[in-house]
Amino acid sequence: MSDAAEDTLARLAAVIASRRGGDPERSYVARLFAKGPDAALKKVGEEATEVVMAAKDGDPQRVVAEVADLWFHTMVVLAQHGVAPADVLAELRRREGLSGLEEYAARKAQQREQEGG
Repeated sequence: MSDAAEDTLARLAAVIASRRGGDPERSYVARLFAKGPDAALKKVGEEATEVVMAAKDGDPQRVVAEVADLWFHTMVVLAQHGVAPADVLAELRRREGLSGLEEYAARKAQQREQEGG
């Protein structure tokens, strides 16, 4: 990912963070924060469904718009958990070059270890 893309995500994350505790009457993000974590989670679910529908319809412009909505609401969830987009990008970089199947198997094994079994 380019530095410009990372900068865009960082700027958006900063705006989202600045809205925490803001006036819910003046800011959509402040309203999401005020409603509690379930509001943003519900939006992530709705937007994910809209991405699927746009992709099934084969409309690339709508796919882009819906993925942008999904990313935005996912970033609100990240902010609720004190996680920055850079943390997600670092995880993606860590996985880069790994076989998806091997990475999945490693995560499952780690999960079993953490669960004590």
